[in-house]
Amino acid sequence: VNDALAAAGLDKCTHSIATINNLDTIEIITNGKSVYSQSRSELHSLWSSTSYEIAKLRDNPECAQQEFDAVSQLTSGIKTDLSFDLNQSIVTPYIKTNVKPKIAILREQGVNGQVEMGAAFTKAEFDAIDVHMSDILSGRVSLDEFKGLVACGGFSYGDVLGAGRGWASSILYNARAKDEFEAFFNREDSFTLGVCNGCQMISNLTEIIPGSQNWPSFSRNVSEQFEARFSSVKIGESNSIFLDGMAGSTMPIAIAHGEGKASFNGNSANNIAMQYVDHSGNITQNYPHNPNGSELATAGVANDSGRVTIMMPHPERVFRAVQHSHHPKDWDERSPWMRMFENSRAWVD
Repeated sequence: VNDALAAAGLDKCTHSIATINNLDTIEIITNGKSVYSQSRSELHSLWSSTSYEIAKLRDNPECAQQEFDAVSQLTSGIKTDLSFDLNQSIVTPYIKTNVKPKIAILREQGVNGQVEMGAAFTKAEFDAIDVHMSDILSGRVSLDEFKGLVACGGFSYGDVLGAGRGWASSILYNARAKDEFEAFFNREDSFTLGVCNGCQMISNLTEIIPGSQNWPSFSRNVSEQFEARFSSVKIGESNSIFLDGMAGSTMPIAIAHGEGKASFNGNSANNIAMQYVDHSGNITQNYPHNPNGSELATAGVANDSGRVTIMMPHPERVFRAVQHSHHPKDWDERSPWMRMFENSRAWVD
């Protein structure tokens, strides 16, 4: 930075006034004498106190308190801990063959995540096809043509019937669409992913998805607010084809939803695929690390066969390193989430 300023003739107009240290302390020194010293956590709490008082009145006061308490905690921040080799691309063998299985990038009115999703699956050597629900309802497109189906995120029907419910109802109460989706879910050579609004929608289709009867329902965030954050999740042991070989990894991911609280409603919590964790990598119920109050910190689940996975976080928004606000220096173009999309391509073969 100093070299750039000097090259622009601004070196005499700038001064270095601070350095970083390994302590949780802000200290001001003048003429070699300390004139002010205070812990970062106390100053941070003071800075955040006004926002906290407003949040107590506007939001769930318990969540406001938990977030305010987290300000004073000294942590290492968001981190990545991988159980697999980030730099290994498992789709390299398929590049030479130029065989690209077709995947339906499914959207409905109000859905907005189809472009990033299509890009991620294209990068993973799929032929990503834009499919609107009107194509299915009219019979212009059949799911028989596709190996994969992904329901994207957004706000279908403005969430006015509850997030994803209107979209799901357009399938369940249309004979042609219901038959199409039920046949697809029952095909052993097919796979399905639902993200955010797509997760909410598919969670309402359990009557036609084998092995999904114990899935949670998704309701309003416990904070009573729309949550748009960069959270951390830990990949669990599950049979999800998307997360094969990734168990034990802790990775940052984007979340953006108003109704993401997973509740199992007394059902057995089977096949939890990923859970929200704090900065120490511990599964947590505390806000904001668990951004919606999900039971068992559930962020995603799979069905019994592993061919259907649904999750509230957005892997398509972070499959490239440049999409992360911060990442380790040894990352190149790929982020760890690229492995998830590549796993589905490897499964097809």
